[in-house]
This record gives sequence, structure tokens and C-alpha cells, in this order.
Amino acid sequence: MSRNHRRAQCGIAPPDLLGRLAVEGDAQQREAAVRALATSAAIRSQRAVMGRLNRQLNLNLGQMIGFTVNPDRRLTIYDNQTNGRTFLPGVRVRDWGQPPVQDEAVNQAYDGSSATYEFYRDVFARNSLDGAGLELVSSVHYGVAFDNAFWDGAQMVYGDGSGRIFQVGGLTRSLDVIAHELTHGITELTAGLVYSKQSGALNESFSDVFGSLVKQYSLKQSAADADWLIGEGILVPALGKALRSMINPGTAYSGDRQPGHMDDYVDLPDNNDPRNDNGGVHINSGIPNHAFALAANALGGFAWEKVGKIWYTVLTTRLRPNSQFDEAAQATVDVAGTLFSATEQDAVHNAWKEVGVLS
Repeated sequence: MSRNHRRAQCGIAPPDLLGRLAVEGDAQQREAAVRALATSAAIRSQRAVMGRLNRQLNLNLGQMIGFTVNPDRRLTIYDNQTNGRTFLPGVRVRDWGQPPVQDEAVNQAYDGSSATYEFYRDVFARNSLDGAGLELVSSVHYGVAFDNAFWDGAQMVYGDGSGRIFQVGGLTRSLDVIAHELTHGITELTAGLVYSKQSGALNESFSDVFGSLVKQYSLKQSAADADWLIGEGILVPALGKALRSMINPGTAYSGDRQPGHMDDYVDLPDNNDPRNDNGGVHINSGIPNHAFALAANALGGFAWEKVGKIWYTVLTTRLRPNSQFDEAAQATVDVAGTLFSATEQDAVHNAWKEVGVLS
């Protein structure tokens, strides 16, 4: 197993933001950031291992993790009861088809998982993350005031937020965050993009793209009406309005380093310093994010109908684990011409040209 596969890390919280707060934040922010980083480090390898086993050995993900394909149970929500990793998934609190419960985090995780499942089914004819009806398992109330939510290679896990970095309850409230993390499961089982530097930035970008599209689809928003924000309103207000802006990279929160053009690409080492973000995977994802938003706005209408279909086809059929920006860009141009016409192909090419990836 490669070094990068061993070290792959997941989670909606950008590690460079957590790393900066762990050093520069106030006392409460430092404590919350260190706790989030330590917990993330403890689980960071599982996602890559599970996906790699499934792809290379053709193992069934549901069998590996003990969850079954059950057409009568599309998803299940568990309560971790603030116990942490050793208690996952926790106590089952809501099965598929059951009515809402009193716990809002349970209901929000249920609704977000269901909306993501229905988006992939109705828009791309995909039957759950693996294409074969995998049950979507989620655990809420993970750890104590944990400032992160993540797909661990087997299931979704949500912290409650500390109120110091993420708003309390914010991580289950955000549909695009839920869809972003679940999309990492699809990426693992298809392209398998290595979580480092440009391939890792593509990994993050595809999750942002489909996280935003699930939100737009649920709201029936056109590309022009969408806010193109990821995680809007989940950070404490003092930090910023969102985690990322796809249409205006670098403007989402205080200290946001996302570039929107290759001229500003942030070349970072892939080392153990969270401020370097696995070689800039969350930071440089701003460039392909910007290309997608530009193409969607150029074509207009509902972004999932054309540009989303192009990006989905590329993710699931055209990319390799070490694909770079230029390869992904050219693949989207080629697929645009195959699926649609010269109009769509030109819009996609021009978007990548505008962000400096293609000439």
C-alpha cells in the first residue's frame, strides 16, 4: 500500500483551518481544533483502505463492513452517544421508513442521506454509493463536541460541533456537507483518487461539486440562482460564512487560501503538518471547483442536467487514482462532446481555460 493511501484523511473540516486555529486561535479554539485533529488522525487511514480493497480485490463493501444490501432498509441512523470510535456505529435509533424522532440530529442525518441517495438514483440512475444498493449508515453525536463530520470508508459520522469552530448542530444541518462526504464513498469505489496534491484536490472537488448539486436539486435551483457555497452557515460567525465558495474561491472564511486560477496554485508538501492539507487538497480544489461553476453558469439551467452529468461520467469512468488537473479537464471536454454538442464542449473547455488548466 502506498504512502498516500496509508495517510488519506477525510472530514469536512479543512485541516489547514484546524491547524491554524490549533496554533493561532484563542484558548477555546485551540482546544477544539487539537481535539478534532487528534480524532481525525486516529481514523484517517480507514477510508482509503476500504475503497482500495473493494476496487482491487473486487470485494463487496457491504460484506466487508457488516452492513447488508436490503431493499427494505435504504439507510439507518445510529446514536454514538458521545462515545467515539470504539462505539461505532452505536445504538440504532431510526430505520428506513420510520417516522421522525425527537432528536433533530437523527432526523437531519436521515433526511440528508435520503436526499443524496435519491439524487444519485433519479439523476444518474445510481443505486446507492456502490451502485448495488449499499445501506447508508450514519452515526450522530460522535465524540464530545467534535468539530468534524466524515465518511470513514464504511459509514457517515457526525460530531455535534463545539460552538467554537462549528456551530452546535451545524454538521447535520447542512445538506451539501452530507452529500459531499457521501460522495467520497463513490469516488473511492470508482476513480479512487489518491488523497494527495492534485489528485486529492480533484477528490475534494468532486465531492464539493456533487454536494452543491444535491443542494441545488433539493431546492430546484438553477445555476444562476445557486449560492455555490459549501457548508454555508455551519462555522461560527466570527470565522466566516462557509467552508468554500465555488464561484469565488478564497472568500468563504477568514484565512481562506483557496485559489481560483492555476497562477495562484499553492504548492505544499504532503507531510504530517495539517496546515499543509495533504499537499493542498482542500485548498487547491478551488481551481476545479471554479471551473465547474463557470461551466454551469455559462450553460445555464439546472447544473445537474448537463455539466453534472459530464462530471459524473468522468469521475465514474475516466479517471485513475493519480489523475491530475489537466487529465480531468481534458476528460470533461471529451465527455461533453460525446454526451452533448459543441456548445457544451466549448463551455467546458472555456471554463478550464479561464482557470488556467487548459490553453
